[in-house]
Amino acid sequence: MSKISSKIINGDCLKELKKIPDKSFDLVFADPPYNMQIGKKLTRPDASKVNGVNDKWDQFNSLKHYDEFCKIWLTECKRILKDNGSIWVIGSYHNIFRLGYYLQNLDYWLLNDVIWRKNNPMPNFRGTRFTNAHETLIWASKNKKSKYTFNYQSLKCLNDDLQMRSDWTLPICNGKERLKKNGKKIHSTQKPEALLHRIILATTNKGDAIFDPFLGTGTTAVVAKKLGRSYLGIEKDKKYFKAALERINKTKEIDNNYLDVLKNNKSKPRIPFGSLVELGILKPGTTLFDNNKKINAKIMVDGSIKYKESEGSIHKVAAKIMGTESYNGWTYWHCDINGTTVLIDSLRQKFISESRF
Repeated sequence: MSKISSKIINGDCLKELKKIPDKSFDLVFADPPYNMQIGKKLTRPDASKVNGVNDKWDQFNSLKHYDEFCKIWLTECKRILKDNGSIWVIGSYHNIFRLGYYLQNLDYWLLNDVIWRKNNPMPNFRGTRFTNAHETLIWASKNKKSKYTFNYQSLKCLNDDLQMRSDWTLPICNGKERLKKNGKKIHSTQKPEALLHRIILATTNKGDAIFDPFLGTGTTAVVAKKLGRSYLGIEKDKKYFKAALERINKTKEIDNNYLDVLKNNKSKPRIPFGSLVELGILKPGTTLFDNNKKINAKIMVDGSIKYKESEGSIHKVAAKIMGTESYNGWTYWHCDINGTTVLIDSLRQKFISESRF
């Protein structure tokens, strides 16, 4: 299908979803109404009012009504997802279990539940329950066979070279990022850009298309635009839509030169050293040497190398020389190419980039 043109729509998502062609998007991020069922006004100990979520869009006649609503939009979102696409939904204890139920019933394939732990949550003023300090996200692929995107190495780098866990500590939207008019919040549940940055970076690639059926004040579209992704967002409330449009128009894209991410190791083709020999890139009899040119080994016709009494793979011989159980021969051995010392790993990388494998 043709590439998605980035835009947002002021309309009812249940109606607008039906207009979208099948298999249009790589990712869906959905922050639906939570159906929080707040029956009374919330007050602090000093009797001042708490601006909680009591908007009309979060109110449903019954759980049955809410369930029917969720089933419809989740069904449509699956239809417009590409075969290898995935979806994120976010919610509180009021609705996340119901969303998970329908995700599984609709044959999405659940990949993770992620806890967004807020380091600055709203206190429990009445003192009758634990402070609600987190929200839950569910990440699922379109189906069990989907080859979904997960930029593992980028997430690991983002987390100081540690595997990214499924509990994320991020602040709620506050400060300059929080949209306000006349000193009041425009949207009661505006999500922080940091949350969407992590989600989009983790599960899409540059140029992918992202859909948000409950755009609110535009966080998904703003982050998608910054990160070089196309987007389509739907928002029913005119006030939110107007705020989102203004916010998106003010957003600057990050320079395309800085949008590349680390590739996952398993996504890289495995190149045996013997392939370089078979293709004549390195010939039998060529001398390999260490960084100091004190150790010299010869390449054999089968891709093995021989150094004195040691023979075997580039890794096995390097390990024996270094006195270790294993060693990466690609980064140990060098060769001479037209009078220039070259690391054999650079030959492998050139080989990959030229798509000769």
